[in-house]
Amino acid sequence: MTSPVRVAVLGCADIAVRRMLPAMVASADVDLVAVASRDPAKADGVARRFGCAAAHGYEALLARDDVDAVYVPLPAALHDVWVEAALRAGKHVLAEKPLTTRHERTERLLRLARARGLALVENVLFVHHGQHAAVRALLRDGRIGEPRSLHAAFAVPARPDDDIRYRAALGGGALWDVGVYPVRAALHLLGPGLEVVGAVLTCDAGREVDTSGAALLRDGAGTAAQLTFGIGHAYRSAYELRGTEGRITVDRAFTPPADHRSVLRVENGSHVQEITLAPEDQVAAAVAAFAAAVRQGGTPSTETVLEQASLLDAIRRSAVRER
Repeated sequence: MTSPVRVAVLGCADIAVRRMLPAMVASADVDLVAVASRDPAKADGVARRFGCAAAHGYEALLARDDVDAVYVPLPAALHDVWVEAALRAGKHVLAEKPLTTRHERTERLLRLARARGLALVENVLFVHHGQHAAVRALLRDGRIGEPRSLHAAFAVPARPDDDIRYRAALGGGALWDVGVYPVRAALHLLGPGLEVVGAVLTCDAGREVDTSGAALLRDGAGTAAQLTFGIGHAYRSAYELRGTEGRITVDRAFTPPADHRSVLRVENGSHVQEITLAPEDQVAAAVAAFAAAVRQGGTPSTETVLEQASLLDAIRRSAVRER
């Protein structure tokens, strides 16, 4: 396949309207065909805004024969049903993170995609930004010696009271919404083989889901990853890698704007180097990567997605819960 991938969207979530749909419309790799909602007025409004067709209901969209792939930005608890329905309809799938809220279900969907020769990709945007490849290159070059610890944090201000992130039935909670980022960063930077040593999940008064948390992971060599996350905090999106000879700090690590010039701060004793990188659009890069996966006709490597699902399960199982 060399022509643009024909994509439709299941749902009109904020991340779809604010970030993904503009990137799809701007991409030469994608043709945005339709957007669906259970609310006809919402589907019509979003479709007019982005110059595509409106589908009234998800089933109607999956029945279209002019769609190669679907993007699923639905609440996390609905991913299971609609990702499977899309795969069984013969559509490639890009699904928001987490792919599902259960490791065994994530594994089952990935097996189904492989069996049908379809791409199933979890939409973790930050891994497509070159600043993290630059950090890994610094680690390989021994710029901070042997890694000893990772400290990663992602926290955002409180949402309106009716936000789906506060609804347990829809897979809400800080771990699923923002905790995914530092967990994935640990895998991206430290590699496989991490295990959960301990965790805490905190639920603010009047909330039915966790609103903040922390986890301690370690690898086989004893390298520790201290991860914090939350909804209802001052904004924080950063990580720091500490080694035997120095440290690397990255700010705006997970959601940098497309025009942001990333700065990697490398400290070795009293010597400090700041490496400024050219701006990159990680959303556009994620769209291009998904289109490439569709053209290749299969799901990319799934090991990291499965390890992430396993770690998220382990954090939830082992966490001390506080109110």
